[in-house]
Amino acid sequence: MARLRALKSTTTRHSREGGGVRRLVRVPTDERDDDLRTLWTTLEQRWPENVIEPTLARIAALTDLLGSPQESYPAIHVTGTNGKTSTARMIESLLRAYGLRTGLFTSPHLSDARERICLDGEPISAEKILQAWTEIAPYVDVVDTNAAADDGSPLSYFEVMTGLALAAFADAPVDVAVIEVGLGGGWDSTNVVHGAVSVVTPIGIDHREYLGDTVLDIAREKAGIIKPDSLTVLAQQDIDVAEVLLARTVEVGATVAREGIEFGVLARGVAVGGQLLTLKGLAGEYTEVFLPLFGEHQAHNAAVALAAVEAFLGGVGALDADIVREGFASVTSPGRLEVLRRGPSVIVDAAHNPHGAQALAKAIEDSFDFAHLVGVVGVLTDKDALGILTALEPVLDRIVVTAPTSARAVDADELAAIAVEVFSEDRVFVEPELPEAIDRAMALAEEVGAYEGAGVLVTGSVVLVGDVRRLLGAGEG
Repeated sequence: MARLRALKSTTTRHSREGGGVRRLVRVPTDERDDDLRTLWTTLEQRWPENVIEPTLARIAALTDLLGSPQESYPAIHVTGTNGKTSTARMIESLLRAYGLRTGLFTSPHLSDARERICLDGEPISAEKILQAWTEIAPYVDVVDTNAAADDGSPLSYFEVMTGLALAAFADAPVDVAVIEVGLGGGWDSTNVVHGAVSVVTPIGIDHREYLGDTVLDIAREKAGIIKPDSLTVLAQQDIDVAEVLLARTVEVGATVAREGIEFGVLARGVAVGGQLLTLKGLAGEYTEVFLPLFGEHQAHNAAVALAAVEAFLGGVGALDADIVREGFASVTSPGRLEVLRRGPSVIVDAAHNPHGAQALAKAIEDSFDFAHLVGVVGVLTDKDALGILTALEPVLDRIVVTAPTSARAVDADELAAIAVEVFSEDRVFVEPELPEAIDRAMALAEEVGAYEGAGVLVTGSVVLVGDVRRLLGAGEG
């Protein structure tokens, strides 16, 4: 498991005295860690982010009290069903390669909630997030109090995290913020942002209980981030979905750029550690672009990211090809076809719906050459377990079902019963505890020889991927 470190150094904390004057206070780092744990405990007691009330009223009230920090910098707003986080990370990396100071807000996190709020490509420091919390906490209390007086709900976990991000980006200050939608679009708390560029990655079925039963219902909700006078970048979509999105751009007078028409992937080839791309942008063509991520879907995400950056930097013509190559070469996307160890290989991927699992299976066939692949799969109760397992079956020889460390996890025995419908009974193994599940999967893989093309794929849940990354020490310094 991830190592606990006893940190003894000191750090600084901003505090306010009479008259609003700030002073610097030297605080032991272990006290800072206590403050962080208190912050996370406080926020996690709030309304969880998987329970949604479709309204912008609370987050709008909070940002109004904060002086609308989201209006102090331009933003690129990203929604979609799959590929949002990877695309947002690519956009941020390209902008940073261009010398801009960036803010990046993504969700959910894998190991540490500070991953959600990044400044210049790095998770926000403990000092900065504690400072941001000190600044916004009194206003959070005001919004909560007013909501209670109206028999309403307090701010949710995700709404407070959104407020923290928007305030931290203003305080930095950043030149541009890349904001990933949490869920949906129109009433997602990030939609207090007016994106200069709106990005819509591929849309599929997910979160039916909030977004609707059909892909068109979901598309209508996600189209809510498309704002007047913005430039909208659309990934390739099913025709019916594209029509919904295009209707929204016409309704609000937004300009649109479509993958496969105004921009796209011209060529791609598998390379060591990723893939080599030729991309058609809005203003130019870019060759020999190395992307250190696997799968055709990531190539398409790269094309969308490039178009978004060209749109944001509009008027400069084609971008500098060397800067584009530098930006893409620096991209990371933890938990997305991430190789954690070798001999046998252990790969994690955060696919958690059938659409994502289909892209994952295609990427495994495209970018890896496993003679024998064992899956470790755990899902949450609000996900389509049967659809996920069906999509993965063609690339998995055997499967170990387990449960993520979440109150919403599907029981391992219950998931096994579903897995047997997809895989034959002799291909399904049950290990409710994750360490035992990983051990069993590695043993099954090693039965054919660790160096004979065997591997382990862990997927089905973002929570599960975070669990495995901590278990195997990924991301530790």
